[in-house]
Amino acid sequence: MQYDVVVIGSGPGGYVGAIRCAQLGLKTAVVEKYKTYGGTCLNVGCIPSKALLDSSEHFHNAAHTFTTHGIKLKDLKVDMPQMIARKDDVVSQNTAGITYLFKKNKIDTFEGVGSFEDKNTIIVTKADGSTEKLTAKNVIIATGSKPTALPFLPIDKKRIITSTEALNIKEVPKTMVVIGGGVIGLELGSVYARLGTKVSVIEFMPSIIATMDAGLGKELQRVLKKSLGMEFFMGHKVTGATTKGKTVTVTADNAKGEAVSFEADYCIVAVGRTAYSEGLGLDKIGITVEERGKKIPVNEHLETTAKGVYAIGDVITGAMLAHKAEDEGIYVAETIAGQKPHINYNLIPGVVYTWPEVASVGQTEEQLKTAGVKYKAGSFPFKASGRAKASMDTDGFVKVLADEKTDEILGVHMIGPRAADMIAEAVVAMEFRASAEDIARICHAHPTYTEALKEAAMAATENRAIHI
Repeated sequence: MQYDVVVIGSGPGGYVGAIRCAQLGLKTAVVEKYKTYGGTCLNVGCIPSKALLDSSEHFHNAAHTFTTHGIKLKDLKVDMPQMIARKDDVVSQNTAGITYLFKKNKIDTFEGVGSFEDKNTIIVTKADGSTEKLTAKNVIIATGSKPTALPFLPIDKKRIITSTEALNIKEVPKTMVVIGGGVIGLELGSVYARLGTKVSVIEFMPSIIATMDAGLGKELQRVLKKSLGMEFFMGHKVTGATTKGKTVTVTADNAKGEAVSFEADYCIVAVGRTAYSEGLGLDKIGITVEERGKKIPVNEHLETTAKGVYAIGDVITGAMLAHKAEDEGIYVAETIAGQKPHINYNLIPGVVYTWPEVASVGQTEEQLKTAGVKYKAGSFPFKASGRAKASMDTDGFVKVLADEKTDEILGVHMIGPRAADMIAEAVVAMEFRASAEDIARICHAHPTYTEALKEAAMAATENRAIHI
């Protein structure tokens, strides 16, 4: 069967790229090895984790803040099977939505593992072992990533688990160890901490969310410890884990090099993700993956060394983010169609969906200092926000970094209520190369959380924030 484009993988990058190809009049097919579309994000990543985050946040508020709001409850308890069932329903709704979009856009779909016979021929190997061949003028590899495993720490998927299994625990554990203080570990750790689990985070680096602005990690650690009782063991190198009955024992060397151990009901290994590039037959089309991370090399147009074969999302270099993959899917579709799209990788926002939420775009203070860029910084705390006081969400702050001479915004970093949504204003402003003064002059509705961004911009420009 002849296609203009065959997309391997139906995650955020793959399905969005396929839809854009179809919109542009290209005959398109998608190859997906699983029975449902949406990849990690919709099935075992972004969407189900947010469903559990929201459910656990409702419970935590009911247990800890409702009385202050004048709402009295008694006999409050967690129905974990129902919480998991609701999460599963959310996933089903989203994956069914992609099925609908594929039909609407007349995209052909094939269930099976896609691999290259040559750069224009894809073999689809089905579950029963039968095969089917597709020919394509262009191929987009969108096979995503999988949780990174530590060679000395075998994952049994029962007590020593990854983020995937953590979405389906049917009871509230008494104790849990999370290995990794990055986005995935902190989000899932906070889900169970809200429900009453004693969560201990073991992190090799000296700070959590280490790739983001240092002030964000410091504040998030403080809040998670204060509000959820989470414990953090920084500078610890995990050396192994063993299971005996229903207890996991994690061993590590602390910052002083001393051997320490942690016991818990479950251990979540959340040390990152690795590109999923196995089984594609890349050697048959002359593509060699990078030794570290197994990522597929691409040029500035996201084209591999095989002409007409592109790769996007987690399987190539860069941040492993669903929205980055989506933009790359659209970019490649439009490139194939002869258009001249662009992506500004500096302006892809990063978000941590804990509560408070954390969001960031552009350069951090650490990056600006390393590059020798002279800048101004302005911050505004949510404890000075009228809207935040009304909702009892006063932890966190917004920080605006601007060029010392031109006042152009170079970075925006925030931790606080609805930061995941608020960051979009900063991204828009920076796409149009706005100055901090521009944000300061824009009228923001009162009372809203976004006023904190305006005040931080005012603080960055002549230190003139009003409400502090």
